[in-house]
Amino acid sequence: MIVVTGANGQLGRDVVERLLVRVPAERLAVSVRDPERAGELGERGVRVRRGDFDDPASLVDAFAGAEQILLVSAASTGETALRQHRTAIAAARDSGARRILYTSHMGANPASSFAPMPDHAETEGELRNSGVPFTSLRNGFYAATTVMLLGAALKTGELSAPEDGPVSWTAHADLAEVAAMALVEEGRFDGVTPSLTGAEAFDLAEVAALASSITGRTIKRVTVTDEVYRAGLVSHGVPEEQADMLVGLFQASREGEFAEVSPVLGELIGRAPTSLRDVLDAALAR
Repeated sequence: MIVVTGANGQLGRDVVERLLVRVPAERLAVSVRDPERAGELGERGVRVRRGDFDDPASLVDAFAGAEQILLVSAASTGETALRQHRTAIAAARDSGARRILYTSHMGANPASSFAPMPDHAETEGELRNSGVPFTSLRNGFYAATTVMLLGAALKTGELSAPEDGPVSWTAHADLAEVAAMALVEEGRFDGVTPSLTGAEAFDLAEVAALASSITGRTIKRVTVTDEVYRAGLVSHGVPEEQADMLVGLFQASREGEFAEVSPVLGELIGRAPTSLRDVLDAALAR
């Protein structure tokens, strides 16, 4: 049985949908914090169990009978994320699963300024030490993030943010395709994968230009200091920890941490990766 965690989130659900066209539903299970939200999957024959990385006992049941487990990384950072990941890895090991897969990041790096990247790097270390064969999917930066970064710019016409660098923005759907492939085609991926990225890298000036072209409204890229950006976020109610994390994103991008463009994703899915224009078209052309 294949168990997918986080199946109520975008990536986890996309992975399950792609698995359902490859294997019978009875071979699939999902581990979710809110089983009611996954009720539709249960109606389609997928086993739905409550599983919470903050509740080790729940994972015993959620992971029971698993041969492979896909751990979708937690939506948290720092010691909270690491504790959750350690709990999930230990539960996966104790379940007797023969392989653990984990959604890591192309920028996994213990020295990164962007808070999730050291977490991914340390989690990969936990996987190496688990004694269980593993695959760490080094996913490219989610292209959907550009929609969030555009935010108010779609109304104000100004995309104000700190100095940044190019990012090889990558579509959830493409990454889900590779994750499903990794789960079905055992042995293809061992250990840490190469970076799984889009075919081009764009900085925010180029993102603004694409958004302008799609919406027909001029969006100007305006560069502000890290301090001004952080203060603006906090003044609009963003928690300080989250504001620091967003500033760290720009610091890491201008260091080139997300600029790599790798052919591996396209080779695996057998076509060109979904372009950033296509992602923005779907989100903005309404």
